[in-house]
Amino acid sequence: MERMQEDLLSGSPFDGHQDAHRPGHLAAGGGPDAVLAGLDPEQRAVATALHGPVCVLAGAGTGKTRAITHRIAYGVRSGVYQPQQVLAVTFTARAAGEMRGRLRQLGADGVQARTFHAAALRQLHYFWPRAVGGPVPQLLERKVQLVAEAAGRCGLRVQRTELRDLTAEIEWAKVTQTGPDDYPAAVAKSGREAPRDPAETAQVYRVYEETKTRRGNIDFEDVLLLTAAILEDRPDIADQVRAQYRHFTVDEYQDVSPLQQRLLDQWTGPGGGASLCVVGDASQTIYSFTGATPDYLLGFRTRHPEATVVKLVRDYRSTPQVVHLANGLLAQARGEAARHRLELVSQREAGPDPVYTEYEDEPTEAETTARKIKDLVAAGVRASEIAVLFRTNGQSEVYEQALADLGVPYQLKGAERFFERPEVRDAGVLLRGAARAGSDPVTDGAPDLAGQVRAVLATRGFTPEPPAGSGAVRDRWESLAALVRLAEEFERGRTAAGQTTGLADYVAELDARAAAQHAPAVEGVTLASLHAAKGLEWDAVFLVGLTEGTLPIIYAKTDEQVEEERRLLYVGVTRARKHLTLSWALSRSPGGRASRKPTRFLDGLRPGSSAPGSRPAGRAGRGGVEGGERSAGRRVRGPVTCRVCERVLTDAVERKLRRCETCPSTMDEALYERLREWRAAQAREQGAPAYVVFTDATLMAIAEDVPANRQELAAISGVGAMKLDKYGAAVLSLCAGEEPEGDPADVSDGQPDEPA
Repeated sequence: MERMQEDLLSGSPFDGHQDAHRPGHLAAGGGPDAVLAGLDPEQRAVATALHGPVCVLAGAGTGKTRAITHRIAYGVRSGVYQPQQVLAVTFTARAAGEMRGRLRQLGADGVQARTFHAAALRQLHYFWPRAVGGPVPQLLERKVQLVAEAAGRCGLRVQRTELRDLTAEIEWAKVTQTGPDDYPAAVAKSGREAPRDPAETAQVYRVYEETKTRRGNIDFEDVLLLTAAILEDRPDIADQVRAQYRHFTVDEYQDVSPLQQRLLDQWTGPGGGASLCVVGDASQTIYSFTGATPDYLLGFRTRHPEATVVKLVRDYRSTPQVVHLANGLLAQARGEAARHRLELVSQREAGPDPVYTEYEDEPTEAETTARKIKDLVAAGVRASEIAVLFRTNGQSEVYEQALADLGVPYQLKGAERFFERPEVRDAGVLLRGAARAGSDPVTDGAPDLAGQVRAVLATRGFTPEPPAGSGAVRDRWESLAALVRLAEEFERGRTAAGQTTGLADYVAELDARAAAQHAPAVEGVTLASLHAAKGLEWDAVFLVGLTEGTLPIIYAKTDEQVEEERRLLYVGVTRARKHLTLSWALSRSPGGRASRKPTRFLDGLRPGSSAPGSRPAGRAGRGGVEGGERSAGRRVRGPVTCRVCERVLTDAVERKLRRCETCPSTMDEALYERLREWRAAQAREQGAPAYVVFTDATLMAIAEDVPANRQELAAISGVGAMKLDKYGAAVLSLCAGEEPEGDPADVSDGQPDEPA
């Protein structure tokens, strides 16, 4: 949950940034058109669409922040927007800070760029005395303590790690606007994997709310709930907010929750789409477990039929090889989000192909990955421009150790270092105690070192099989399981060296490893989960542990949950600028049974694999915008742009015509009619539908281009090699104003060209 202490400011909720009114800054960069310099045609279309509703569908690495900040700056500098009437909202304080910085550089000081919670909190503080009266309730910065108290009042014994899961469930319920009484039914309907009995969670949720209210506290979800409620109940206050804010921009719109959308609706008011610009990418929706949903982004055009929709697909981050793999991943996706996927078009020079590597076991995978990283650093790649990304935080330890062994500094993002995790520290205390005791009833019956470690950890709930579901309980189990695996590997190594092994030796090894990994790492390789990597990028990315059961994670049961796991891998792939390595291990430990399989998401994309449904592997990721290098010698295709306005085209029909549907046509109407008559005759002769010969869109493209030779005809989308041989001479004759010679072509093979 976001921490908004820096936004607990007094005074009006409409105050701008502290530098908002720095004199002379607005005019420093020249006229408004200077803001448009350097933008590509699609970014310029965003920047000049000053009146909403506007929906920007922005793929990874396409410059969405650049587009929307230039839009705001262009509106301010052209006089259409007053800075103090603009509110831009996003999801993290870091992103909001970056947006404020860019706006200042563009001469748009005074615009508020905040998180949803920060903007709502300022309004709540300002309007509470007038709407409710009395002091504003005190904000709970951490609700875990109160959740623990509520669980105790319900007579439930809850471990510390389970409290995180309970807290997350309460947060999910609140952002989806689900009350305690409705929580069990909502969990069942959503297919959500509840960490414990939903009835128990509902009971804790109810007591938590009652206790919080009685003590005059609010939590972060209440900030949104209460602000929305005040605006709903007090039209005068709502009118004041809407009079102040005339122009709204929402970044990462695919991540909004029902509660955030409710607040946004109150900010914009009835018909408020006229002042709204949203930007997002449904293919990067990876936080549904927190209540985020892409439905509002996907349904924006339905709610606002008059909306301007701009697609950003020019990828300035990644090489064509990385982009091709990313497109291939989404080409196999299913569901509503997949229908709206964007096919990226790399704007960078070609780079190395992604590397796919299969290892015998996890330690070998980690050690080899660490050596490859060391080689990259030696070759001049900065350590801070390299990342190792994994599905769960429990996978980090083996990579922490492998990098430490080679003296490669690293930094762990989004999680505590392995040896600093509470469950690992607690386990260390227990193991040290058992080692000092020597003979211990807990460990005496164990056959080996790993058995002793399992026995000790069992006193804290460790089980041979993982718990069901996700969350903190599963994370805790993964950490303890890693300690057991370390014991197995440690004993195996000592035995091979002819050394005896005891629990005391193992504890000494743990202490040595912990000490080695406590060294500060300022310029270090990033270790992060795929979720924590969202919004970041590196020159080199290693995606590791890509096996079935890990990605997709074993508890992804429904089709939508599996598709979200695919999107998670997509996010990981699109973090890489140039170097991308994907790897998996066939077994967990050396000498173990090689029973694992690489993730299904790479089927048809990695060498030697076939696509799902037995589709040829080379078809994966094929599209009119960016085909990628599917085989040796095949060139990377560039973007298909409108011949009139130069906008990148993503619609299939528009790509065939090489112009926007709304741009003026240069089609030779008479030629088009002759082509249609000829096609009808061909279809009758073959006893096949007309589209089997050529679709209407292909005929329109021919009538617009009027090709003069086979090469020009072959360049038209929908005219493949087979169609060129079969119909090329006849079509070129028609284009030259002549009648085709000879009889109709041989009977068609029945394969239509690309659908219109």
